[in-house]
Amino acid sequence: MPPRSRRERPAKPALSREGIVATAVRLMDTDGLQRVTMRRLAQELDTGPASLYVYVRNTAELHAAVLDELLGAVDLRPARASGDWRDRLVDVLSSYTDVLLAHPGLAQSALVARPSGRNYLNLLEALLALLHEGGVPDDQAAWGIDLLLQTATATAAEHSVRRGEPGAEDEESALVEALRTASGRTHPRLAALGSDLVSGTGPERRRWAFHVLINGTLHTSRRGNRS
Repeated sequence: MPPRSRRERPAKPALSREGIVATAVRLMDTDGLQRVTMRRLAQELDTGPASLYVYVRNTAELHAAVLDELLGAVDLRPARASGDWRDRLVDVLSSYTDVLLAHPGLAQSALVARPSGRNYLNLLEALLALLHEGGVPDDQAAWGIDLLLQTATATAAEHSVRRGEPGAEDEESALVEALRTASGRTHPRLAALGSDLVSGTGPERRRWAFHVLINGTLHTSRRGNRS
């Protein structure tokens, strides 16, 4: 069959930022975030890379937009619920962590991505509202959410890297065994706490870490730590 002329081909959908980001999300889910480049995206959209730069300046901005799109899955309902404000704040942070854990490549990119879309702003608003509800001074809350999100993001990124490495489970088992069998003569504190150092589930340890940071944000004045 002879190839159809350009006039006979179906018209391509008009390019838009929303369509570009949606296509990038789909590619990420099938090929991984590392494959989501401007060139690969242009190929998928049957256009030239130069056409995409009208809507997205570079790959970093594209990844930030993808992150913002997926942040729509973060459960923000605890911010509007009742109950202890700390527990509800941890629930939101845990949901954010779970979203990143579901997309390993995105978790690593989120360490440096700078989203500025609606979903990211909604997340920040929810966190700030809960900190305000708990009586955290505004200046401490403003710095505190950065630390809370950094911890959640780093946790997800670390797990995503470790999960993809061959031999990661063997390395983890070797570390656990070394800690649990440490000599009381040469490493008395390790021997005393060896089992407890590796106790608890991942979610339990994450929630505890969030509570530590929340309490620190509440009780640590910015003014008292100026050099």
